[in-house]
Amino acid sequence: MDQEAIQKPKHKKHNQTQASSNETLPLPGLPNHLAQLCLAKINPSILFSVCHSWRRLIYSPSFPPFFSLYALLSPPPDHNPNSPIQFSSLDPISNTWTSLPSPPSDHPLHLLHRHPAFLSRKLPIQTLSVSGCLVLVAATNHQFKPALPRPLVFQPLSNQWSFGPPLPKPRRWCAAGTVRGKVYVASGMGTTYRGDVARSMEEWDMRRKEVSVSWVKKAGLKDGRFSREAVEAIGYRGKLWMVNVKGNAIKEGAVYDVEKDTWQDMPQGMLGGWNGPTATSINDDDDHHDHDAMYVVDESKGVLSKYVDENDCWEVVLDSVVLREAEQVCAGRGRVCVVVLTGLGLWWWMLWRRRQGFGLWSHRRCYKSWRYIYYLGCVGWINFLIALHDSYYE
Repeated sequence: MDQEAIQKPKHKKHNQTQASSNETLPLPGLPNHLAQLCLAKINPSILFSVCHSWRRLIYSPSFPPFFSLYALLSPPPDHNPNSPIQFSSLDPISNTWTSLPSPPSDHPLHLLHRHPAFLSRKLPIQTLSVSGCLVLVAATNHQFKPALPRPLVFQPLSNQWSFGPPLPKPRRWCAAGTVRGKVYVASGMGTTYRGDVARSMEEWDMRRKEVSVSWVKKAGLKDGRFSREAVEAIGYRGKLWMVNVKGNAIKEGAVYDVEKDTWQDMPQGMLGGWNGPTATSINDDDDHHDHDAMYVVDESKGVLSKYVDENDCWEVVLDSVVLREAEQVCAGRGRVCVVVLTGLGLWWWMLWRRRQGFGLWSHRRCYKSWRYIYYLGCVGWINFLIALHDSYYE
């Protein structure tokens, strides 16, 4: 009896050690590098719900990076207008918001998104997703002057901010867009309106890493009508597409050909259906961008549409009441994300995909096509970017 009493704890301790060892292995019985190759083929959302060791694997440097939603979050309108604006990312795996580190600045960075004198208008803070980086291009400070003399660039994989080259003429209320790793800033105004700034166009090639890299002046607009309000310059199939007024108002459209450095009029079909926030879902692996897709949300009707380039028309993809009064939209990685006027959260929708061998669009079947992401505040802008590899699970 005494001998058995002594042996049993040893056997139990051995089992605990073995269980603990197996728990640290992604797939017991396989070497770590082979286990990671197997698990990398599985959707991270599935891995997250299985066990803690797989959760740790998702956020380890050896696991392939995934895409997250990046946003600028400001307090609700009833809060102090001087409350700081937060740079945050939404982890789609754990469904949690994470604050980004504060941007570097010689002086404190004050970005004005709301002001008591403009109750019905939000002041724009313009950002872009370029080559896996978040680029803060233009904004207004509390003195109603350009807040950024040069762009701020956030690199998710290193979790660090850096500066871009100084703008020849810092501005706000401009059109900002990107094509093939280059940043474009068109029109806008500085402290006051100037005709030469309102007609100007500047280019910054982010692929060039030289210290001496600078903005390059490009062909200007024919007039200054695009400085009336901040608009998106949508990069689509090697060109920049933009309108001078948001919403359902009568507007003008312009198209900038990046290769030819020329401006042309927007096709009438595209212009007629551009009745709300617009975004493109870009395939970075396609050099010719033949598979790029442009989406628009009609903010008055709540209709999501996709542009059909061959027929110069907009094809209705989805009609939903939750899309009414949409303010912003971004697209990427099989999702369309929309910011609604209430400012209480985001609606995000699983993108429709074309079936193999069929010309029809079919919805990926799921219980709910729209997912609501709650945040008690206001969303200044949204972008899809490669996720941070942080140590969320220690």
